[in-house]
Amino acid sequence: MSEADTRLDADAAAPAFDHEVDASGLTCPLPILRAKKALAQMESGQVVRVITTDRNAIRDFQAFSRQTGNALVAQQEADGRCVHFLRRR
Repeated sequence: MSEADTRLDADAAAPAFDHEVDASGLTCPLPILRAKKALAQMESGQVVRVITTDRNAIRDFQAFSRQTGNALVAQQEADGRCVHFLRRR
């Protein structure tokens, strides 16, 4: 899946999720570390929603997904926030 395939506009419906991590105000690498910790506590197939305000988080989560095998289901940008949806492998 390409990076463009995971991007959604602000009006698109958000995927369902099982857990949420609010990493607003945190900069790299903290949002990734919080997501990694949440994923470790989840069952295979569950989805975590991660809220970030770091402008680099979009690329960071795309790289994290490729490196770990956890699927990046979607990313949304709106109002200075980015929301990332990761499915546990």
